Amino acid sequence: MEAMIRMGVRSCLVIGIIGLVVASALAEPYELSKNDVMDPKAIKSPDISLFGVKIGDTESKAMDVLVNEKIPGIKVEQEALFIFLVDQRKPTGPMAGVRVQDGKVDMIFINNRFAYKTRGLFRNVLNSESPEDIRKLLGQEDYGDENVMGAVLAYDKQGFVINYLGKDVNIEFSPVH
Repeated sequence: MEAMIRMGVRSCLVIGIIGLVVASALAEPYELSKNDVMDPKAIKSPDISLFGVKIGDTESKAMDVLVNEKIPGIKVEQEALFIFLVDQRKPTGPMAGVRVQDGKVDMIFINNRFAYKTRGLFRNVLNSESPEDIRKLLGQEDYGDENVMGAVLAYDKQGFVINYLGKDVNIEFSPVH
């Protein structure tokens, strides 16, 4: 009887450990235009998607989703390695997009023009008034540079960099280093 109880306890432990491993491997995705993720520790660039396109996706998937499927209110422009998304209401420049190199998406970017479409934590980041506001939202960066022109806040462990230039805020998501 005692041996059966020990086996049962071991089985429960093994199942629990497997569950934790699977749960951590299948992190919740963060669709920039849909999900209200507010925990900065929960955000990692491999889990970020822009209208369904993630880092590592093929060029053909990025083309199908961003170019061939019409996204309401957005004009798509292709230039060299980039697929730019431009707000049709104010076409002053790209508000988001992806870079494709060697047949794969290797960077997703958004800027303050995309804030109205962004959900969750990054909407607040894009509307920040200072680098200090960004740090209050995301925590201390891994490294950065701040001067009179603006700031670069690198969150390499999570796979993104924020360029703060006054009213212009840009976020670049790339593979985790």
